[in-house]
Amino acid sequence: MTPAKIVSMVATQPQYFHLLWDYELEDLRGVLEALRTRRDEVLEHWHRLYVLHFGDTRSLTEPEFMEIFREELDETATDLLNKDIHAFTTHVREIGETLAERRVPFSEVIVSMHLFEESASTVFPSSSPPTIYQSFDKLSHCRMIVLASAYFRSQTALAGTRIQELEREAAQLPAGQRSRFHGLVGASPVMRRLYERIEAAGHTRGTVLVVGESGTGKELVARAIHECGLEPSSPFVALNCAALPKDLIESELFGYKRGAFSGANTEYLGLFRAAEGGTLFLDEITEMSAETQSKLLRAIQERMVRPVGSTREVSVNVRLIASTNRNPEEAVSAGQLRQDLYYRLQASVLHVAPLRERPGDVPLLIAHYIDFFNEKLQRPVPVSGIQDDAAEAMKRYPWPGNVRELSNAIESAFTFGHSPTIGLEDLPPAISGRMGEQGTRSISESGVSTYVDAERDLIVRALEMSEWNKARAARLLRISRKKLYARIAKYGLE
Repeated sequence: MTPAKIVSMVATQPQYFHLLWDYELEDLRGVLEALRTRRDEVLEHWHRLYVLHFGDTRSLTEPEFMEIFREELDETATDLLNKDIHAFTTHVREIGETLAERRVPFSEVIVSMHLFEESASTVFPSSSPPTIYQSFDKLSHCRMIVLASAYFRSQTALAGTRIQELEREAAQLPAGQRSRFHGLVGASPVMRRLYERIEAAGHTRGTVLVVGESGTGKELVARAIHECGLEPSSPFVALNCAALPKDLIESELFGYKRGAFSGANTEYLGLFRAAEGGTLFLDEITEMSAETQSKLLRAIQERMVRPVGSTREVSVNVRLIASTNRNPEEAVSAGQLRQDLYYRLQASVLHVAPLRERPGDVPLLIAHYIDFFNEKLQRPVPVSGIQDDAAEAMKRYPWPGNVRELSNAIESAFTFGHSPTIGLEDLPPAISGRMGEQGTRSISESGVSTYVDAERDLIVRALEMSEWNKARAARLLRISRKKLYARIAKYGLE
């Protein structure tokens, strides 16, 4: 085909997925007809390559493989011959959903599609020009785009359904036998008492204060309270007050009028009105200025907010849940939490125990996060469990970063490990006890870690858990940012 003819056809014909032109589909007509008429030959060749490549690790038996792909080859070839792209994408989506439901790893799906291309090339006419192979490669990319989209949407839906089923099962258990509750995991007495208090708080619309160390799951507790309420489908809006400069929190909460300040080019409703009828969760409320805390108290009491730059108040119907990682009484004494606001919040206080106080829940959390990351990360070699020495190390570890640190440790093992079980070598050095790596304790000649080494180790772990956000690391360590910067410089941790 001459360049002039191609330019002429491009000007008048549609393009699919920004890859494949209509005229290229027309060029593939002979190949598509051959795929349809020689379907069984292609399918058998494809299955042989599949078996040779994956061997005993393959997910599909021969009958399953033939059942899934035989009809699909017929349908998609016919769709493309008719230039019915809508029908083509529908049939490819169905295959993606089927493979997700059969829990075929995505890496196996990708390789199988490349094996199909190799099998399909056997029916190409011997005199086919290079442009035919290029067009078929584009078609294969289109197919992969649709397949991947359907596969991951289906995986997300399956994971959500699975979580809902687990929650329904948990709800049917007597309160004294629960090991999980609305995303929270634990069977210790302190966790089961927390589940009961969450249910009780969920049945009211009153304000709640959740108290617990960083990483204990305070937002999960807030979401559980919301989901136990009368309208769990209503909005749940969360704001981490520590993530915003104090002078911006007020406008974020209450909204602002157009022209209220420089840069306010449009009206902004604010999070109170965004959460109308539902729940507003304010994480780390002690990071809010005293002036904003005063306005927050008025909003709670009067159920009215005044946007920045407005002269009128707007009514709101929102349940407030706040949290802090500080001792509330100490925060009041230090001027970080207004006393009148605390009095309003202390009517319903839920304490979330640190992980070191419930070590019996560690095995449950390990199993939970192994399942979770198997669903989320789709590793080529699924993780089936944890080796005994690694499990013992995790039970002994004090978990200064609580459940978040445990989750990060499991995710790291998924990311960098290669075996079907998590071993001691897959865990962060601070947990496994391995020496000589950055952030681990070095041993003095007496066999005891020095104070300097222990302090350096603690600072490194806090920085890693906060993803090197120094403000968050300082809060986790309960020291000032100035002191943290001094320690970072002292130990050369930049």
